[in-house]
Amino acid sequence: MAILAGAARREINPSGPTALFGYPHVERISQGIHDSLWASALCIKNDDCILALVSLDILFLDPPTARDIRKAVAEKLSTEESCVFISCTHTHSGPVTSRLIGWQEDETIPDPDPAYLQHVKTQTVAAASEALAQTRLAEIAWTTADATGVGGNRHAIDGVTDPEVGILLAREIGNAKELLAAVIVYGMHPTVLHEDSRWVSSDFPHYTREYLAKRFGEQLTVIYHTAPCGNQSPRYHITGQTFDEAQRLGEKLGAAVADSIESIGDDRFASDVRLWGKLAELELQQRTMPSVEDARKTLDKYRTTYKRLLNEGAPRPEVRTAECAIFGAEGLLSLARARNSGQIEATLNSYRPLEVQAIGIGKAALLGIPGECFTEYALDVKKRAGEGVFVVSLVNGELQGYIVTPEAAAAGGYEATNALFSPESGKIMVDTLVKLLEA
Repeated sequence: MAILAGAARREINPSGPTALFGYPHVERISQGIHDSLWASALCIKNDDCILALVSLDILFLDPPTARDIRKAVAEKLSTEESCVFISCTHTHSGPVTSRLIGWQEDETIPDPDPAYLQHVKTQTVAAASEALAQTRLAEIAWTTADATGVGGNRHAIDGVTDPEVGILLAREIGNAKELLAAVIVYGMHPTVLHEDSRWVSSDFPHYTREYLAKRFGEQLTVIYHTAPCGNQSPRYHITGQTFDEAQRLGEKLGAAVADSIESIGDDRFASDVRLWGKLAELELQQRTMPSVEDARKTLDKYRTTYKRLLNEGAPRPEVRTAECAIFGAEGLLSLARARNSGQIEATLNSYRPLEVQAIGIGKAALLGIPGECFTEYALDVKKRAGEGVFVVSLVNGELQGYIVTPEAAAAGGYEATNALFSPESGKIMVDTLVKLLEA
């Protein structure tokens, strides 16, 4: 069955100075736009199905807002919600888009602006609608690239990481085989830019997209999905928190992707592929929260460690890890208080149902999970599911923190102390995704 594909993007920039979201305890009011934030969309359709793959250059959305946007896109495209796949690239240099319980006592972080969230929704629908309107006869291929050196585990330079980049390509038939879109799935925190930056930016993915446009033409739309990267960052791979470093890493990723694309033979492309989408609900396990008193003791312990490392002149990555552990312990204290007040349960009730999602395009599949999971869970899914399967994070909302591994929970640190759900929830996600794919 012949397929058609089309791509488009719309700006989702704030209209003026805005608080930038991603780092605590710093009043970061933007002084301008360094590079535009985008809602980027690819629509693929045949006689049976219309798929929409969308990426948003924002940190994340809460599940109710994510579902609202997904529903609006599905209605506009006259397709099923299970066929609308929306993720956030997780830039830490965009507007506030959700409220975290663990950060609610930080007065530098305002509530999300409803007008901005409406702007994101409007532009997302517009991008998807334009992509559908521009569909033309196309063929699809998938491949991978190796992005070793762009980033890695943020706790240890030799820690678990996943350098694989998933790539899905759509190119027009009969027009010099021109690339219409490239879907990229790569798991790395876009945190080259730090709390001292006052510029709106999508961080290193901006330079990846620019590089690919130079290699393959301005007609190319890049839909950048962030894979699970709760414990991944460029921390050990950068010489500074600058735009120059963001450009270096972004172009390094772009070159790896471009070289892989150019090595694909025509026989890898197919114009007759099956399209499908599925959703499944999740019941995750909450972790056992400590008492407020014990949470305070944890915070005191991490503060002592941080001061010791500063006095010893420890390497910057090690000091930053200890500093982030303080942020996590502060979040733990807020979570302990929120449990006592009933706020956690009220928030989770508004979030339900939590969902995972699967999108099939021929022999390739994108599997979407909510929240920020450790990369080990994505590796587990790919090991069990086989080639051509790529896991995307922050699909259908955030989870008020991280899903860490049992080993990370035992070790403590930023992500583990700031988590609302137990490590068992990661296994539940993996099992549900694999069953969804098998179905």
